[in-house]
Amino acid sequence: MAQRLLVVEDSKPIATVIKQIAQALQFEVTIAKSLAEVEEILATDNDFFVATIDYSLPDANDGEAIACVLSHGIPGVVLTGKMDDDTRQKILSQAVIDYIPKENTQAFLYLKRILQWQKTNHLNSILVVDDSSSARNHVVELLKRRNFTVFTANNGVQALERLAQHPEIKMVITDLEMPEMDGIQLTNEIRKKYNRENLSVIGISGASNGIHSARFIKNGADDFLRKPFCPEEFYCRITQNIESLNNIAQLQIAATTDYLTELLNRRAFFNEAQSRINGYSKRDISYGLAMIDIDHFKAVNDTYGHEAGDQALKVIALYLRKHFGSGLTARIGGEEFAVLLPGLDEDQLHGKLENFRRDIAVSMIPTGEYEISVSVSIGAIFNSRDLLPKQLNDADNALYRAKENGRNQLCVHGYEEEE
Repeated sequence: MAQRLLVVEDSKPIATVIKQIAQALQFEVTIAKSLAEVEEILATDNDFFVATIDYSLPDANDGEAIACVLSHGIPGVVLTGKMDDDTRQKILSQAVIDYIPKENTQAFLYLKRILQWQKTNHLNSILVVDDSSSARNHVVELLKRRNFTVFTANNGVQALERLAQHPEIKMVITDLEMPEMDGIQLTNEIRKKYNRENLSVIGISGASNGIHSARFIKNGADDFLRKPFCPEEFYCRITQNIESLNNIAQLQIAATTDYLTELLNRRAFFNEAQSRINGYSKRDISYGLAMIDIDHFKAVNDTYGHEAGDQALKVIALYLRKHFGSGLTARIGGEEFAVLLPGLDEDQLHGKLENFRRDIAVSMIPTGEYEISVSVSIGAIFNSRDLLPKQLNDADNALYRAKENGRNQLCVHGYEEEE
């Protein structure tokens, strides 16, 4: 079900632009052109995810609509053409998400970012650490207003426990002055276990000594805020650091993922597979390593075009996830894939690979104008104690024999030599 946006705006052109922005973000939009219309709508229906609120309306010239919307528990973004300091302070004194001056087209681009953040911020978990319940609750309220998922701790020791319990936490906001372990000590301990690419730390202090910001940064914090801070600065710092983390995460995904199939790429598979194999060997867990190649793939591209070939690669990736979801799957390059599958004996592993091969052989792949069929050849090795490059080479040799023997079959390293 689509999330709902209430647009409070008397200007039809502006309301239309906001509606278009919201619909592009998959919001269902309701428009009210006056305070009277807002009150009428909210009297029977206040199930809105968020609202945009024009500061000046024909029957509410001084921001009265803001309090009306907020009183129904609906988070609001204020748009205003009136931007003196008194108006700004009046807006910020209320529990709004943000305000946006109607100065130019950048206002609407910023509005789009805010609405997008409101939809996705729940995916970002933040830990607030402060021994003062009032100070802690103030920060929590600001974060929840922006729809972040929030955890709390009373001191540094408890904060480390929370981080261990909730690995999804992306940011720690910590006060300086706390018993048991202060914010700088906590930051230092955090950096022993968590790097900047996965966890951001923002230090906070009400102390007048300017050295604290430098101490926080030198001990591994990413940013610093001095209390009391204004909500605008707070949100800018939080958003900037969260976006930085998310950008890094996207770059990491791009660096380890095959762009077409969204499986691991060759480099990521090599790194992860060797680590897993070491673990299997230590715990005496059986496993199989397989190399898989699409038969006559060049003919698919030559006959039906490269788009059909790309579609075939995507379908093979889907079947790999279906059959080997508990294992490690990757596109090694071109039409070649790799699978590392643990926890089954040789007969079971052989059976799973054979089932995958048969499933591909009988499937039809839609490629727009045509439906095509492909087959795969598989080379596998079971429970080798060699290093990964040697295992891959052995599996590749078995794959080569499968090709030589007529394709569309599974060959296991070591079995052929015995026959």
